[in-house]
Amino acid sequence: MKKIIAVVNQSGGAGKTTLSQNIGYHLGLKNRVLLVDMDPQASLTAFMGLDKLKLEVEQNIYGAITDRVPIKVWNEPIHGVYFIPTNQELSSAELEIMRDMAVDNRMRLKIALEEIADQFDYAIIDCPPSLSLLSIMSLVAATHVVIPLETQYKCYKGTDDLFGTIARVKKSGHKNLEIACIVPNKYEGKNLHDKEILEEVTNLVQGKIHVTEPIPKSTAFANASKEHVPLALYKKSHPGVKMLQAISDYLEKL
Repeated sequence: MKKIIAVVNQSGGAGKTTLSQNIGYHLGLKNRVLLVDMDPQASLTAFMGLDKLKLEVEQNIYGAITDRVPIKVWNEPIHGVYFIPTNQELSSAELEIMRDMAVDNRMRLKIALEEIADQFDYAIIDCPPSLSLLSIMSLVAATHVVIPLETQYKCYKGTDDLFGTIARVKKSGHKNLEIACIVPNKYEGKNLHDKEILEEVTNLVQGKIHVTEPIPKSTAFANASKEHVPLALYKKSHPGVKMLQAISDYLEKL
């Protein structure tokens, strides 16, 4: 693979899943793209139109990281993108694999993805909203990190912990991991608070991490998710479509 991109923020509601789905779609217009749902809430699985309650263990990323079955991609692309879904079984994976001391547990997703690496140009991992072992596994498997950041104080303050976790992953031997960009999300330009948070983020990482154009808050994203399609297929004229394409173009050029 050219790149494996972990979309991560430990704060819930930052827009990880929506960003994962949409970046995957835009990259998939010209590349072979694999989406991986590593969040036990299985929001990406739902957004892609699959019923998590009907998934068998061999169709679930849980089966691969617990060594139950070989890693398996969903049997057909969805909107041009390949997919590995999940369901609530993934929530028990951490306790289960911690009992197996024969394998470096942080490496499990990386090892699983290596089995199919030659089939894809990009993989995008939708991480859980926590700095759990599942997130660490995702970071270890990744080459790049994309951080969606809701322009609210709570989400912004959590970035220190996230930066610290990424630094520890790099220090522990994964030194080539890079933060590709921060994506300000759910931005309301008329809101002074949003403007202040965006300015603080930009100043904090100035010259070190690329900060994309902020994606505006819009019900169109939720409506598109409800219809199980990326924004570009729901409302092509929406201004967010060009922004998402620009983010995908930026990632492609890294």
